[in-house]
Amino acid sequence: MLNKNRAQEIAESPVMANVTYQGMPVYIQHVDQERDTARIYLLHQSELEHEVSLDQLQEQ
Repeated sequence: MLNKNRAQEIAESPVMANVTYQGMPVYIQHVDQERDTARIYLLHQSELEHEVSLDQLQEQ
């Protein structure tokens, strides 16, 4: 599980972090600090955005 601050750091960083959602690599576009969610897209399906709870994301 990613905490809010680490998720925000990853979202703002120009360096790609190794983060997964349900075992699949993702890119974090935005973190909603109030709702503890992140807008992500799967690296192999960049056209599909998802909003997920931060506790569903794992940093490898």
